[in-house]
Amino acid sequence: MTVNPRPLSPHLQVYRFFPAMAVSILHRASGVFLSLASLLLVYWLLAVANGPDAYAAASQILASLPGRLVIAAAVIAFWYHLLAGLRHLLLDAGIGFDLPVARRIGFAVVALAVLAAAATLAAAWRYLDWS
Repeated sequence: MTVNPRPLSPHLQVYRFFPAMAVSILHRASGVFLSLASLLLVYWLLAVANGPDAYAAASQILASLPGRLVIAAAVIAFWYHLLAGLRHLLLDAGIGFDLPVARRIGFAVVALAVLAAAATLAAAWRYLDWS
């Protein structure tokens, strides 16, 4: 029997989880979610173009509790994806590869995304008529 000298891929149990991994994985997931949520924007634009009855129906759907939750999730995903994308640009520039720096930037992305999403949602709920 011949021995194959090729290196073996490490098993998943070998990898240790660290925050930068979660930031990267969530960046991809938020991008997928935003792609799907953009269909709501297309639906709303089609409703606007199809007249007052279609617009009223779309507004009723989007103003319902599930509609508001999806909109809130899309706002959170937008800010997170934007800030995580900026993090990736920093990594492309060679900034943030040290483990402590990567950890701080990852936590900053999450914290800033939560704050920006909260500010956006607070403004939307205050100034938009959801009735």
